Amino acid sequence: LHKHFSSEEELSGFEMLRVALSGEYEGAKVSLDAEVLDLIKELTEVKEIPLPKTINAELRPYQKRGYSWMYRNSKIGFGSVIADDMGLGKTLQVITTLLKYKEDGLLEDKKALVIAPTGLLTNWQAEIEKFAPSLSTCLFHGTNRKIENNYDVLLTSYGIARTEAPKLKKLPWQTVVIDEAQNIKNNDTAQAKAIKTIKADNFIAMSGTPVENRLSELWSIMDYSNRGFLGNAKEFKDDFGTPIETYNDVAVAEKLKKVTAPFMMRRLKSDKTIISDLPDKIEMDAFSTLAKEQASLYEKTLEEALMAIEAIDASNSKELFHRQGLVLQMILALKQICNHPTQFLKNNKLEASLSGKTELLFDKLDSIIESGEKVLIFTQFTEMGGLLQHFIEERYKEKPMFYHGGCTLKQRKEMVHNFQNNPADKIFILSLKAAGTGLNLTAANHVIHYDLWWNPAVEAQATDRAYRIGQKSNVMVHRFITKNTFEERINEMIQSKKALAEMTVSTGENWIGNLSNKELKDLFAMG
Repeated sequence: LHKHFSSEEELSGFEMLRVALSGEYEGAKVSLDAEVLDLIKELTEVKEIPLPKTINAELRPYQKRGYSWMYRNSKIGFGSVIADDMGLGKTLQVITTLLKYKEDGLLEDKKALVIAPTGLLTNWQAEIEKFAPSLSTCLFHGTNRKIENNYDVLLTSYGIARTEAPKLKKLPWQTVVIDEAQNIKNNDTAQAKAIKTIKADNFIAMSGTPVENRLSELWSIMDYSNRGFLGNAKEFKDDFGTPIETYNDVAVAEKLKKVTAPFMMRRLKSDKTIISDLPDKIEMDAFSTLAKEQASLYEKTLEEALMAIEAIDASNSKELFHRQGLVLQMILALKQICNHPTQFLKNNKLEASLSGKTELLFDKLDSIIESGEKVLIFTQFTEMGGLLQHFIEERYKEKPMFYHGGCTLKQRKEMVHNFQNNPADKIFILSLKAAGTGLNLTAANHVIHYDLWWNPAVEAQATDRAYRIGQKSNVMVHRFITKNTFEERINEMIQSKKALAEMTVSTGENWIGNLSNKELKDLFAMG
């Protein structure tokens, strides 16, 4: 199981490891003798590794365990997927690991590469400076980008990593870290392929959402961190994807959890054994009904759109492409009508009562403001944010702040500061795209999703602006859905997708070293 295998040996080594971890081979139970069990226990037991001497942070116990686990994996030649819930401090755990590499002298000849979404690069730079000031960084981004000579950690974005892969893969890397690893969830994209060409001694993937829609995403992220461990994409589909997704096979799902658990750590904020001082997150669906004129506009628009779609010849591939466009257009139109007819009609009729959803918003805001609490309101439409700003000012005689793509960096910073520190700023409207990640807004204990993005991961990321370490109150999450419209149907579909992730990804810290003798025996089916 050592890392210096030739490619054929590596696959057979990984196959043997999968057999050992799942306790079966092609359906037959496998007996392992005491010597092999000892070896596996030695491989997978996580002893607490001393923290790097110069870390400038107080790590929580579960963060120390996450760091020890990543470090230990790298020592025995394995990569790691750190899939802790958003807000549990994955970045700090990874920075601690990189600092330990530096203290071990591993970043002298080889360096660390961190690939993150563009919007998170400055965050990475700031956190390294804060927690590990002795780690020097080089930001490889922008038009005049260049790789300097003296750095420990090179920070770059997914886009740059894709275009500069030929240059990056020539450099010697001790470790490559990818943040928001769902950016490589589709293995066939140029981006995922390019990033997987960059070789290193160790790979770390960070993701709060290792499965968003289908199991092939989990395979792609696991394949990045431990190449070949789950076989190729086709083998994985045959062994796991089809049985679990098509036939709902619980036994196969359990096997997948067992096999991946040693190399993927996922801990949830709802688990009090992990983090006892984080309050609860209470999610509730809030249903609005269409106002009278809104309902007739909805029906008329739906009818016209369906007629146009049905008129298309679906056997013609060019027409089929046109049909897809019409379907997306229809969804967008109906979504806007559910939000507020004015958003769709662009007729500047600024009356809140024309939308059942806006009325529902007022119901919620009345009681939130009365209780002296604070709220974040997310919408995916900048235009809707502007309308809400108007309606809210009209009703409560106070103009709420609105954080969107058109705001300057200075304005964004000021708004976040005011919301966190100024008691008078109670309502904060945010565009989902501009504010979905990277912000700390723990002053709010209510989050309203005015319109849903229909992606549980994006929704959770937005909610976690408020529900993160530092939050002292229970967080109430209100998901707005318009009754008797397609919003209700799509929501039902999305909730069923959520179940897939829960079924297939192990949570908690049940990696093998911490299993009891009985669990070890069960897992390895000892003869």
